[in-house]
Amino acid sequence: MAEPSLARVVVPVASKMDAERTCSALLPHLDETRGEAHVVHVVEHTEGYLDTAPVEQLEEDAEHIFGVVRETFQTAGFSSFETHLSYGTDVVEAIYDVCEELDADAVVFVTRQSSRWKRMLTGDVALQLITENPYPAVVLPEPDVDAASEPEEDNQA
Repeated sequence: MAEPSLARVVVPVASKMDAERTCSALLPHLDETRGEAHVVHVVEHTEGYLDTAPVEQLEEDAEHIFGVVRETFQTAGFSSFETHLSYGTDVVEAIYDVCEELDADAVVFVTRQSSRWKRMLTGDVALQLITENPYPAVVLPEPDVDAASEPEEDNQA
């Protein structure tokens, strides 16, 4: 296996399952001495429409997601990470804002399986991160084949 090469990365996560899969896949690629993982969860506001849940509930959900992040990294002995809760009407733009704020080296994620129909209706965040990103995008392979067959919990990156 190649030497870990990622230093300061932004890691978008959308759910607890996504956080576990992404952080597990990322760990072998982080430089233990100088690597930094900045895990971001975006609370999406729908301008002009009612939000799907109260902001307090979405923030509580984010804290559960960040709990999975902390457990995954700390169990592996990786302590150079931070969690960031971001708000915005555009998930991808909110992720870019975090990248800019932190002067990130790359955005790192594991794609989630969903139907073409669902991606068309909700927007394909992963595709936008790959094709419209001013920062390098690193798409990691699934850490575990069994996790790929489980349904995803929500539709953000």
